[in-house]
Amino acid sequence: MARLGDVCQKATSNIAQKDLENRNGEYEIYGASGFIKKVDFYQQENPYIAVVKDGAGIGRVMKLPAKTSVIGTMQYIIPNNDIDISYLAYAMENMNLAKYYTGATIPHIYFKDYQKEELPVPSLEEQRKIAAVLDKISDLIAKRRQQLEKLDLLVKARFVEMFGDPVDNPKQWETKGLAELGECKNGMNFHTEDSGIDIHCLGVGDFKDLSYITDTSMLPMISLDKMPSNEYLLQNGDIVFVRSNGNKDLVGRSIAVFPDQIPTTFSGFCIRFRLKSSIVQTDYLLRTLKTDSVRKKMGGRGANIQNLNQKILSDLQIPIPPLDLQNQFSAFVEQIEKTKISIKESLENMETLKKALMQEYFG
Repeated sequence: MARLGDVCQKATSNIAQKDLENRNGEYEIYGASGFIKKVDFYQQENPYIAVVKDGAGIGRVMKLPAKTSVIGTMQYIIPNNDIDISYLAYAMENMNLAKYYTGATIPHIYFKDYQKEELPVPSLEEQRKIAAVLDKISDLIAKRRQQLEKLDLLVKARFVEMFGDPVDNPKQWETKGLAELGECKNGMNFHTEDSGIDIHCLGVGDFKDLSYITDTSMLPMISLDKMPSNEYLLQNGDIVFVRSNGNKDLVGRSIAVFPDQIPTTFSGFCIRFRLKSSIVQTDYLLRTLKTDSVRKKMGGRGANIQNLNQKILSDLQIPIPPLDLQNQFSAFVEQIEKTKISIKESLENMETLKKALMQEYFG
């Protein structure tokens, strides 16, 4: 075993993203979310590892190519000559460096703290064999994720083809305010000391990039003093929005929920919309609400924490295309979702295998 600090060196970037606006060229520069743009300079001559050290995503590990750079929220990690860069990147991924964070408002991690992490250091040949196995699995995982992204893009393209942009409404269909199609309800405010009745609860952290939740038994449980009234229990086809969150990109994100017979409530950071009208189909309405143009209409209110309210939602104008056209779109979405389920199962299996191998190789 060796300490991380014994097998690599750190280096620092002083590049601020705001300084990149007029810098254009052929060299890639990266941030916490990945590739930013191409600029006219680079800081690292050889391949290296980058770690997110400040803000959202701290501890994330990336292996990046030669003649590139990262911005100042990232830490350069330069492997010594006796360690394979891919092997080291996987070892560091397994360390869960985020556990070293400090800072309340903006979290940070420091090399002086996480350099104490230990890792096995077999021969260079063995390191490369291990990295090759993990590379194959990682490539398959990436391809499955790309397949899911492409299917989502296919649904978006089909929506635009059939209906056009809902704000522009190029087909000049009649529009209805969302309030005319159903009703909104803010989620429950509950207290940590409540107890007695356990129930599944949909919260902001459960939205991710999903369009549907069809098994609410996978949602977290909360304990309440009494069973929520029916208005706070989700029904099949309810659409739930993120109402309030420090991340403005999450505000207005929507998801359709199908709890079946599983009692499920929703948190006070969410708004539930329940469709009451028969002139609109759930799949069509959900995809309308997910379009960029409609999301912009939701524009969060508030200085630090963004907020979406029932008034903003109620005023949204929804084009009403013929119901048979909506049903055609719904059938298309259903087929895509079936394909996605199969891909997601394969993805989960591969992620489980990767975790098992990481545990075997790095402990």
